[in-house]
Amino acid sequence: MTDDVDPDAAPAEGDPVAESPEPETAGALTPAELQTWLDEGRAFTLLDTRNRDEIDEWHIDAPRRLDVPYMKFVSARVTGGVDDLVTDGEGPFVAVCPRGEASAEVADLLADAGYEAYNLAGGMHGWARLYEATELPADATPAGVTVLQYRRPSSGCLAYLVVSGEEAVVVDPLRAFAERYAADANERGADLVAAVDTHVHADHVSGVREVADATGAEAVLPAGAVDRGLAWDATLVAAGETVAVGDTELAAVAAPGHTTEMLAYRIGDLLLTGDSLFTHSVARPDLEAGSDRVEAFAATLHETLTERFGALDDDTLVAPGHYAHEDEVTDGLVTARLGDLREDLDLLGVDRGTFVERVLAGMPPRPANHETIIAVNLGRETADEDTAFELELGPNNCAATAD
Repeated sequence: MTDDVDPDAAPAEGDPVAESPEPETAGALTPAELQTWLDEGRAFTLLDTRNRDEIDEWHIDAPRRLDVPYMKFVSARVTGGVDDLVTDGEGPFVAVCPRGEASAEVADLLADAGYEAYNLAGGMHGWARLYEATELPADATPAGVTVLQYRRPSSGCLAYLVVSGEEAVVVDPLRAFAERYAADANERGADLVAAVDTHVHADHVSGVREVADATGAEAVLPAGAVDRGLAWDATLVAAGETVAVGDTELAAVAAPGHTTEMLAYRIGDLLLTGDSLFTHSVARPDLEAGSDRVEAFAATLHETLTERFGALDDDTLVAPGHYAHEDEVTDGLVTARLGDLREDLDLLGVDRGTFVERVLAGMPPRPANHETIIAVNLGRETADEDTAFELELGPNNCAATAD
């Protein structure tokens, strides 16, 4: 089931949704309501009014999109040519801008011209605040264990809450939502005992330390993070060791390739793969390695996927650390059976040389500010809450796109 989001609830002070202007004649959609439209497959046109470079860098993955800069609508207000700007789209229209201000004007122009139009409240900054949780089916987890998958549609980041008895562990938490995990654990009668990162993230600011500081939970990182320059005290876990939670445990599985220290975590037949294997592709190998080491990292990733994961049954349920497209989401979840991925992802069936060649040929731009984010997560630099949020805006880009 999906945790309910009340679209009428008053947003917290400082939330871009709360600060977004109300359209005068058009409607308004909260980010949660827009996500519901996407999940339900509702027909609409997402009208992005930002500049081309902003759209190319980061946009909402909607089946039907129309990109028209705001300034064209400003001109159309004078000339009366609004109809000409939306001939390639079909209503209803949902207008989007950085913070919901310019798009509110555009939505009103469309509504005044007779179109069904809505403004995305808070714009892309409000979209980045959306965070949804869906519970995995009971048959996907060991008896007595509940697992929630958290999904951040704006960046494709996924995290997990594992609850067993009166204890809970969160895996790959985001700093922007650090307060969420303990609250969800408490709702299920459990206290957080550990906050775990599968690796040193390059696309978002980790919430491990903030969760630990707020709850007293252990902050857990892979032992290999020390070799990468970890500058704060954490509980270190190596492959073959476990993290206990209630009556069960998370078993650490070596999964290097994306980074040297990457660990996956196995809970029965469920495998939290972090940034090693996704449901649409495999990890990119160049966010830790220098240009002279990327091929070696890619070869190590091939070994992880074909040998380390090769020992796992086809029925193993893969729960990744990221997703890229809305069509990977089914019933609010991003998961896939390992056997299906072995059939569907060509990269899992090729030899090492071909794998390396194809992965290196298909990588997108690196995540925005990745070097600074890595330094913050290692504790070598600091960032306040607002700075941390701004650092990670945009797509995660942690996957290779060759497949």
